[in-house]
Amino acid sequence: MIVLAVFFAVLGAASNAVGTAFQRKAASTVDRGGGLALLRALVRRPAWLIGIAGVTGAAVFQALALVNGPMALVQPVFILELPFALLIAVPLLHRRLPAAGWWAIATVVAGLALLLGAAAPSGTRRQAAMEQWIPVLAVTLGAMGAAVVVARASSSPLLRAAVLGAGAAVGNALTAALMKSATGRLADGGLPAFLTTWQTYGFALTGVAALLLLENALQAGPLVASQPALTIGDAAVSLLLGVVLFDEHVRTGWWLLPEAVGALMIVRGVFRLTRVVPHLGDFVH
Repeated sequence: MIVLAVFFAVLGAASNAVGTAFQRKAASTVDRGGGLALLRALVRRPAWLIGIAGVTGAAVFQALALVNGPMALVQPVFILELPFALLIAVPLLHRRLPAAGWWAIATVVAGLALLLGAAAPSGTRRQAAMEQWIPVLAVTLGAMGAAVVVARASSSPLLRAAVLGAGAAVGNALTAALMKSATGRLADGGLPAFLTTWQTYGFALTGVAALLLLENALQAGPLVASQPALTIGDAAVSLLLGVVLFDEHVRTGWWLLPEAVGALMIVRGVFRLTRVVPHLGDFVH
């Protein structure tokens, strides 16, 4: 089951990389506007539709991964989205990836392997009580709303991209938690149970909200601001939600040391990758 969870999560990260690359390409062609106006402009662009296809495929793989393994394991694997996006972009642009890029990719992969190997996330619960969901929904939806407020009040492209990326990360993590619960209903009770549980419609709504935040983050500023907040934030919040909602466990004690080293390697690698991407034309122009 764990092997299947990791397998589907890796496929989801690759599919999401395709989606993100093409969504960024489409978003970069829209000079002005935000919110629903931005979405209306994007739906007319073929690149955006390809991106949505990639995101849809990622959602299917993510659901399969969440059925087979703990959220604290599945969601951090999606960190691989950024290295995958870069590897996809290089041949499309007929460019060569510099040595720094390969080292950054290796750092992210090694850091992720160290982190997950040391943490050894475990847990089999798929459902949470409503008294657990209420504070989680209040905090996460509040954080997403706060990101919009801060972004609108700021004139800094870096800050706007970062906070909107962080808001999208929270939305992605919440969507994953709701999806895990809904797919658990599907596995246990079939399609009728899936269609009659509130989590099914919850993950659809939060998924759209997270997508809208992502589109605005990509348009608001450079990838170096939005991508680390999105990639690392999603993994961190997802791990926390897995523990709070589904009673998932990670190893503590002396294991915290290699976990911290792995996390620092991931952070360093992600930031390095976001600096390599602009030198490749930001893979969108």
